[in-house]
Amino acid sequence: MRNHLLRQPGHYLFLLPAMLVGLGLWWATPADEVGSPVHRILPLVLTCLGIGLGLIYNRVRAVCLLLAIALAFAMLHGLVGSFLNTGAVTALTPLLFHSVSLWLPLLFALHGLWPERGRLRQDLLLRGVVSGAAVGVFALLAAQGPQGMHDLLSDHHWAWLPTGWSRLAQLPTLVFVAALVGLGVQALRQPRPLHTAMLIALLVVWAMLPRVFLSPALLPALASTALLLIVSAMLQESFHMAYRDELTGLPGRRALNECLQRVGATYTIAMVDVDHFKRFNDTHGHDNGDDVLKLVATRLAEVGGGGRAFRYGGEEFALVFLDRPAPACVEAVEAVRATVEATRLQLRDRAARAQDDAVGRLQRGRGGGGTVVQVTVSIGMADHRAGDDAQAVIKAADQALYAAKDAGRNCVRAHGQQRPVAVRSREAAQGSASR
Repeated sequence: MRNHLLRQPGHYLFLLPAMLVGLGLWWATPADEVGSPVHRILPLVLTCLGIGLGLIYNRVRAVCLLLAIALAFAMLHGLVGSFLNTGAVTALTPLLFHSVSLWLPLLFALHGLWPERGRLRQDLLLRGVVSGAAVGVFALLAAQGPQGMHDLLSDHHWAWLPTGWSRLAQLPTLVFVAALVGLGVQALRQPRPLHTAMLIALLVVWAMLPRVFLSPALLPALASTALLLIVSAMLQESFHMAYRDELTGLPGRRALNECLQRVGATYTIAMVDVDHFKRFNDTHGHDNGDDVLKLVATRLAEVGGGGRAFRYGGEEFALVFLDRPAPACVEAVEAVRATVEATRLQLRDRAARAQDDAVGRLQRGRGGGGTVVQVTVSIGMADHRAGDDAQAVIKAADQALYAAKDAGRNCVRAHGQQRPVAVRSREAAQGSASR
């Protein structure tokens, strides 16, 4: 779990805008003005924005959850507005409130745990039919016997369930707990910003519901927070899709290009290539080849000296050192090459792997009889003096990389040098950086 995504601060970047908007809206909203139409604007705008993004990026679950939150907000906003205007609740207010308290977690569990499969229109239509039919049947039963439905939702008690720990009725509370457990397990097993956002959004909704009549300003604030959590998570995932390499987790080619557009007058680029990778793929298969790329990416991500690793394409990677000439980067580049060389990879015997996924997960970490291989990389370096722009420097680093391969691989070459790059002391490298 050391490298699990849930332990990385960057996984929770989507929280920041949602928290700022929620706190700002809560602070700026007078309680007696919550019922005015103007406070419907922000949740409506967030819902429309999120639905648009969800349809663009095929996030059907997010679209359905945004609609559920928006509809619940609209219903509660009307109830709270009527309460603020008249000072009393209508006869249907308790039933409507408890219905929202029941169906919001149910819809979160239904759409949050329902995998996104098939075509966008078909998936969206099927989800709409299932959730619409379930809510429609409930509405018909409630219309036939409103008092009986209210008693079922709010007055049914179980002696074994502790009281006082939740302000909602017992049945909605149990549904909330079940939905939170399901979404929590999903977020742990499949760590994605959207999965975590759905879990936190449901917690926000649970915190909001019992307080909408006691602290009306919380209604637009927390509803907007829940909506923005999902919208921000979709934006974060779309950013990762565009700028992160899915296999290795490193920033991809587009991120490298943007980084090179912002380089200063002094910088160094090192091109890294996995030795004999095509032969390895032909011998051991592409799945094991993917494991090699992941291993190399993990080691390159740990490069020191202020370097940053990128997936350039195929078996090739790039290291970028800003504000440092090549001589000052030699030690860090040679260290990461040696780290890759010292690492051993035990190939997975896929023919002997358990067919059942659960059994396969239990067997992980117990070792096996797979072949142990050594992975090495060749590295070519060039700095700002090798060309007029970053593309010319990359070309020079590629030439140095070819020189490293011609020299027998598993070594570092700098542009314009025929001999292996000498590893100097840290003090000498820092002295070169200061000149």
